[in-house]
Amino acid sequence: MSRPIRVMVAKVGLDGHDRGAKVIASSLRDAGMEVIYTGLRQTPSMVVSAALQEDVDAIGVSILSGAHMTVFPKIMELMKEKGMNDVLLTGGGIIPEQDMRALREMGVGELFAPGTTTDTISTYIRDWVQENRDF
Repeated sequence: MSRPIRVMVAKVGLDGHDRGAKVIASSLRDAGMEVIYTGLRQTPSMVVSAALQEDVDAIGVSILSGAHMTVFPKIMELMKEKGMNDVLLTGGGIIPEQDMRALREMGVGELFAPGTTTDTISTYIRDWVQENRDF
């Protein structure tokens, strides 16, 4: 790989609980990835614009607010509009399994529940990027 994998970690909406997102961002850095953390209260359009500008390989959205069935489809829609078809959209938080399945069917990558190991998440992102991005 000629450059580190670039991942944007985002908190969308009014959800102010960012400890998990910061833990994930730190663990991805420790795994050798370049991480851009957006901070709190981002809109889907802010996330997609920043991801495009930063030329990321993956976007990870941390969501605990229950708005996942609105946030992920909107981000997917904006990514498609911008031609970001080779960028992974993944994330985690408090998301019921049936909603995780529905979101995966829409094209969202794996979604991770609380308690997932950071190694599982970094391995998933690394494997996805190596299979789907030009490196």
